[in-house]
Formats: sequence, C-alpha cells, structure tokens
Amino acid sequence: MANRIWKFLTTDIKELCSAEAAEGIGEAGKTAAELAKMFKEQGLDNSNLLLEVLNSPLAQVVGTGLPFVGMAAKMLAFFIEKTQQQPTLAECIFLVSQAAYLESFKEFFEQDESLLNRIGQTPVSDKVKHLLKKLADLEFKDNDQEKPVTKTVICFRDSILAEEFNLVLSQRLQQAGLKAEEAQILTKRVAANTHRYLIEAWAVCGEAMKHLGQPSIREWREEQEKYHSLDHYLQEQIGSLPLQPVFTENFSFKDIYVPLKAKAINKNGKPINDAEVFDLPTWAKQFLEDEKRKNRVMFVEAGPGRGKSVFCRMFADWVRQHLHPIWTPVLIRLRDIPTLQKSFRETLKEAVNTGFASDHGWLTARNTRYLFFLDGFDELLMEGRSSGGLEQFLKQVGQFQRDCDQNSEMGHRVLITGRTLALQGIERQMPDNLERVEIQVMDDGLQQQWLSKWEAQFGAEKTSAFQHFLQDECCPENVKSELSREPLLLYLLAAMHRDKILKVEDFQGTNSTQAKILIYNQAVNWVLTEQRSKLLNRNLTELETEDLRRILTEAGLCVVQSGGECAPVAMIEERLREDNSVKALLEEAQKRIGDNPLRNALAVFYFQQGSKEGSVEFVHKSFGEFLCAERLKESLQEWTEPGKKGRGFNTQDSQMEWEIYDLLGYGPLTGEIVEYLMGLLTTPAVAGEERLFRPVELFQRLEGFYLRWCEGEFIDMLPESLPQKKMRLLRDQWKTQELGQRQIDVYAGLNVMILLLELHRYGQKTPEFKDKMVFYPSGKPNAEGKLDDASRLLRLIGYSYCIGNSGFLHTVGRFLSGANLSGANLSGANLSGANLSGANLSSANLSSANLNRANLSSANLSGANLSRANLSRANLSHADLSGAYLSGADLSGADLSGADLSGAYLSGANLSGANLSGADLSGADLSDRTFGDVKWDENTKWENVGGLDTAVNVPEALRRQLGMQ
Repeated sequence: MANRIWKFLTTDIKELCSAEAAEGIGEAGKTAAELAKMFKEQGLDNSNLLLEVLNSPLAQVVGTGLPFVGMAAKMLAFFIEKTQQQPTLAECIFLVSQAAYLESFKEFFEQDESLLNRIGQTPVSDKVKHLLKKLADLEFKDNDQEKPVTKTVICFRDSILAEEFNLVLSQRLQQAGLKAEEAQILTKRVAANTHRYLIEAWAVCGEAMKHLGQPSIREWREEQEKYHSLDHYLQEQIGSLPLQPVFTENFSFKDIYVPLKAKAINKNGKPINDAEVFDLPTWAKQFLEDEKRKNRVMFVEAGPGRGKSVFCRMFADWVRQHLHPIWTPVLIRLRDIPTLQKSFRETLKEAVNTGFASDHGWLTARNTRYLFFLDGFDELLMEGRSSGGLEQFLKQVGQFQRDCDQNSEMGHRVLITGRTLALQGIERQMPDNLERVEIQVMDDGLQQQWLSKWEAQFGAEKTSAFQHFLQDECCPENVKSELSREPLLLYLLAAMHRDKILKVEDFQGTNSTQAKILIYNQAVNWVLTEQRSKLLNRNLTELETEDLRRILTEAGLCVVQSGGECAPVAMIEERLREDNSVKALLEEAQKRIGDNPLRNALAVFYFQQGSKEGSVEFVHKSFGEFLCAERLKESLQEWTEPGKKGRGFNTQDSQMEWEIYDLLGYGPLTGEIVEYLMGLLTTPAVAGEERLFRPVELFQRLEGFYLRWCEGEFIDMLPESLPQKKMRLLRDQWKTQELGQRQIDVYAGLNVMILLLELHRYGQKTPEFKDKMVFYPSGKPNAEGKLDDASRLLRLIGYSYCIGNSGFLHTVGRFLSGANLSGANLSGANLSGANLSGANLSSANLSSANLNRANLSSANLSGANLSRANLSRANLSHADLSGAYLSGADLSGADLSGADLSGAYLSGANLSGANLSGADLSGADLSDRTFGDVKWDENTKWENVGGLDTAVNVPEALRRQLGMQ
C-alpha cells in the first residue's frame, strides 16, 4: 500500500533535499529530507515503504539512532502542510505502524550488542526485497467484516500488519544468520512490543491526526506509566530473583541452579505408563507455544526441597529475558495472598499490587499476555484450607484458564507449583484441565552439572572430597540414590561437608527418614554454631545454643500454626513467656543489650522478614516443619515423663489435654511433619542416654484423650472449653485467624487420631508392643467380637464437615494404612483416595461408600458389605475380599490383580476395565435376580484368573469368552 504520504516523500520531496531548499521547509521538512537523503545513500530512493530500511545492514539501522516514531509524526505534519490534504486512518496507521515496529526492533537490538555483532553487517537478499514489494501492494483498509485497520489500532500483535511485518523481519533475520526458531521468537517479541510505540506515535502526531480522534497526550502518558510500572516490576521483582543469595552464602541461585527434569502424571497423581522423563523448562516453553493447550493449566508438583520455587524464579526470569513481551511473567507466592476472593480475577487483583494492575481492565488489555506463576498451592492461607479453600482455588484457576482460551481479550497462561501430598483426598474435586507433571530427583548428569557449579565456587579439592563422601561404601544407599539428588538436601550436604560438619559414619544404620532428620538436625546445629559467628556476635543475644534452639522450635510451631508461611514475632514472644527458663534468659539479655533479644536470636537462623508486618518466615518451609516436629516431640515425651506435668500454662485444666489443643488444634498435620516426628521419636537413644520415648504410655494417654474427645467432653466444658481458649489465643496472636472452636476441636481430635494411627503401626511392627498398642478408631470389640458403637467413626467423619466437605479425608485420609476398622459401620462414607492399604476392614459395612481411587492393596475386606460402593479405579491388588458383598458395586478400572474373591457376591458389579489378573474367584457368585449379571467389557483383564470353574452363576457370554466348558 504505497499511499500518498510515502509517494510524496519518495518523489515530490526529492527536490527539497538541496541545502537551499531545506532552509525554508521547517523542522518537519528537514526530518523528511534527512530520511530521503538516507534512503538515497542506501540506494533505496525508489522505496515504497519506511520498512525498507531493513534492506540496509541492520547495524546501520540501529546505529543511526533515527527516532522513527518522531520522524513519522513530522512526515505527516509536513505532508498536510504542503499538500493541504488530510490522510485517511488507513494511510496514517500504515505509516505509523512501520515507524513503531522499527522503533521496537531498534530497542531489542540496542539491548543485545552481541546479537547485533553477529548479524549486523549482512546485506539483504532478493527474497526479503520480494516480501517488501508484496507488502507495499497490500490492500489495507477497513471493510464491513474484517476491519483490519481498526484491529491494528486495538491490538497490533494480532493484526494483519503484524503478520506481514513479521514475515519480512523473520526472513531478514534468518538471512542474516539466525536459526528459524530464534528469528521467529525475536520477531514475535518485536511485534508484541510495537503497541507501546504505536500509541506514542499516534499521540505525538498532534494536529496531523486530530481529525481521526487520536488519544490525547494525557491518555498516552497514562499508558506509558503502565509500561514503566511493568518495566520496573520485571526488573526489580523478576530480574532480581536469580541473583538472590542462597541462604547466607556468597553465591546466588543463578550460580548453582541446574534445570530440573519432570515426568507426566495422571489425574490420580500417579506416573503415566511409559511416560518419558523430560527437561522441565523445555516442556514449559513448548507448552506456551502450543495453541492446542491454551485452555490447560501447567501444574508442577513435587515433594519438599525438590526445587519448585527455584524453578519458578529461574524460569520467570528466563521468560523476562527471552519471551517478554510475548509473555509477561508475574510471580505470586500463594502464601502472600491475604484472602481468597469470589473469583480468580479478583484474587489476582489483590495479589498483584502494582501500577500496571491498578486498572480494572488490566486482564483484558489485548496487547499484554501474562504468564502467572502461582508458587506453593500447599501454602495457601490456613483459613482458606480449612474451608475447602484449595479445592475452590483450583477450580477458580481452571475456569480462569478456560476463560482465557475463549476470550480473545485475555489469552493469559497459568503455571502452578506445590506439594503433591496437599492434593490427597481432593483429586475428585480438581478441574480436568490441569496438565500435571512431577519433578524428578536429579539423575547422574544433573547431579554432575550441579557439582561442577559447586566446584566453580569452592574449588576442585573440596568438590572431589564431597564426591568421595557420596561414593563411600559406608554412605547409605538412600543418601546416594535419593537425598543427595534433591536440590535442597544436596546443598545442605555439600555445605556441611565443606565446613567439616558431616562425616559418612554419621549415616550408618539410618533409614531414609532418619537420614533426612540427621541432615536437618545437623543443619540446625551448623547454623547455630559454625555459621553463627558470621551472622551474629554472641553478645547480641546472651543466649546459648541450646536456648536458641528452643526458640527456633517454638518459632517453627508458630509458623506452621500460622499456615506454614510466616508468624508474628509477637506470637512467638507470647508463647516463650510461658517457658520460665527461656523467659528469664530473654529478660536478662534485654537488660544487658537494651534491644529485643528474640529478634536478634531469630536473625541467627534462616529467617527473613515475612510478607506481613512484624512477622518472620523460614527461607525454606522444610526447616519450619522439621523444627515444629521437634517441638511436638518434646511435649510428647514430657507427657509420659514420670512426675513431670510438662511445660506450658498455669491452668486448672489437665496439662496434657490443654497442650494437645494448644499444639494440635490449628489445622491438619502434614505428612512431612508426621514423618519427621515419628522419626525423631523412634530413633534409638545414644549409648548412655535415657530413652525418653515411652511408646506404650504415650499411646495409652493419647487413646484416653481420643475416647473422651469422641464423646464431646472437651468442647462441652464450662465455664471456658479448651477449644474456646485456643480460639481466643489464636485470634489474639494471629489477628487474621478465623478458626472457630468447632474447627479447633475437630483438628485437635483428628490430629490425635493421626498420632494414634502412627503409634499403632509402630507397635504392630515391634513384637514387644504388638499387643499393647492396638488402636480401634471405631471402637474396641467386646467379648463377643462386636462393636458397642460401630458408627463412632462415621459420626466423626460427619463432625469433620466443620472443616470442609472433605475435612476428614483431607486430614486423616493419607494415614489410614494398616488401620483396624473391623466391624465398623462406614456406610455412605466418603473415603475417596484414602490410603487404606493393609487396613483391617473385615465385616465392615461399606455399603454405598465412596472409595473411588482409594488404596486398598493387601487390605482385609473379608465379609465386608460393599454393595453399591464406588470402587472405581481403586487399588485392590492382593486384597482379601473373600465372602465380601460386592453386589452392584462399581469396580470399573479397579486393580484386583491377585485379589482373593473366593465366595464373594459380585452380582451386578461393574468390572469394566478392571484388572482381575491372578485373582481367585473360587465359589464367587456372579449373578442373581436382584442385581443381575456381573458386567465387563473388552478392557477387563481375565489373565490367569482362578476358580471360575467353581464360581456360581457365571454368565453364559463370559463362559464363551473365556472358553469355559
């Protein structure tokens, strides 16, 4: 489209290029003359487009420093002045878009000098010239349907001009030596960045485009302020992340980070069969480019210390450097979201508190595509989790991503990270558009890359010594194959070995949990002793290492009780005042130094200022969980110490009962805390030390509390119940705490149930305790083998609805393996996804129960009533289902391999897609008049199934299919 303006420049204006004529043509004419002169010098004086400057060596285009936007404005002004004609909107936009596109192009190449040096002097090719000629002939005007001119004004990156300009620039860059992929990405970035220069050009054209209703200077400045706000955010909040120091080291995350690998997992959180391990950043890049997955959420899961948050930091900055503004990264720590709003858009508004997000329409601005990093779904605020907030949040995110796919004004993408265990029990409520992947431990190649980076920091000698430590035959296999391949633990191992804190002998005889506890325990001692001198002079606190450790365990408890994120210093101070020994030391230290000794003490460890004023948080969540477990261990040991009432509060209530509410009435115990706690309790005492863990006594005391809690004794106390007292303290110490006394009562009781289940499993594995530590969650059988109150657990499940529809499942569901639930009435109970492996459910009533995707492997279900139960996709491998009532049960997709189904009633059961390989169906009844025939399909696996020759009422069709006589 060689419009009148450009024709005027390349023909009529040539006569003005002489020095004599230039004197009388004004500033606009001089600019036009300079451009015409440049085109003539480059042999482009017959050009039809401003974009034809790309025919020049690219270094020259950038090096001239020509203000393309200003030039376009002055050319328009000069055209109107000399011709007394008004250009059309299409003519203006066609010219101004070229100027804005070239300005954007110039910006990127000015920022990357090395790239310009690679390709800057390459001459143009005939193909590029052909594309430019084709562009000059482009029909560019609005019509009744497409309206390309209007679309260009609204969103240049999606316009036909962007498409055509990109073809030219991409080919020019490839012809200059860039690979096709690199050229296309750079071209897309130039196009996405053009809008900020387009609105500038349109605004500064002033009188030249007044008749077209262009935005005012004020409106342009408002747009520019948003861009400047975004630039500042990217530089300060995203670009700084890789440069932050690793804990208290002198090196940054960038210095030691290696890209991690991941593997796809299914809706149940299980690895997909034959799924390949892939590079995580590469997967994320490809995901962004895949138009077919625009409606899907990137969902990255892993256990603690596997590198989820560091991946977010590093990949967000990579997007900033290499993809912005195609994608603009925004990183949100979910722990910092104060309150979940009614919609995810409103939640984003609260979380992204910056200038560029202040406008109500920031998410519908077509020219910006955000990539939202939501880090730590397991760290959502505690009150949100207690009311089903995680399920609600994930549904909101899933719907937001669908909206982005369907609404052309949005088009944003979301990447979420968090711990897989936090999802247990809620998979059924999760949206179906999550693309779930799980970070894998480092393989040999990645570990070696990490060690090479460590060597760059500390030299070959120390690195080689550490490698010998890992390869030593005395180093346990779990340290070699697992712990030393997790980023956080690998760093701690390397750093402590560097400082001569760890010896390979320390790990002898430890299992995986004990080895992990040893690492964290040594890490705490290491920070409090070896690193303490670097951070804090002892005179600042006047506290010994043991006292500091006591403070840290209380801080760990406070952080966990506050939602696993940060805790008010005032809350920690308040709790420590109840410990007379620490209280006296703190008061004495304050007298000597005239400062707050607690804050100084906290500065010793891996603490940082929390997201809320006056609060602190651990640099890594795992430290808080470990120290919380250590704090719980101290009280559990004291509860059984002869003649000692335990630390805590001077009240008339039973000391242990109050401490249970104080320590456990805040929210669900996490799997990590329970793992650390049981590991700390059961680790054998060092020779010469008294064994403080008295398992039988502890079990009996907790069981007594549990039985009384089941009767509602503690919540009915007068004048103030223990749940009321804890509620008051939480609200005084943690102002945003919304737990009521019922929620606190439920959590205290369910957490005690978790401890009893763990002690039960420990006792059953220890011959001397096997008969003394048997926990019956639903009541102990009487002399006749019957339960006096078979529905007790069912009532507790109902009571747990106080903390959400899946309250019991989300809190206790993962800890039910090996539980003794024989004879229990669980009719209609929701146990979806629960871990009941090895549990005793013989003769239990599970009719109509929801056991979808539950793990019942090796469970004893003999004689159980499972009629009409939902066992879809449940794991029943090697389970004892002899004599079980499965009439009308949904067993579709269930794993029944190796299961004992002898004498079971299967009439009307749905076995579609079920795996019955190696199952025993001796004497099983497969049909009756009430439920009809058992159901199966072509996906049902019957390989090596046994006992069908003695089964009852085998349908004729099944006989024929299996070749039975």
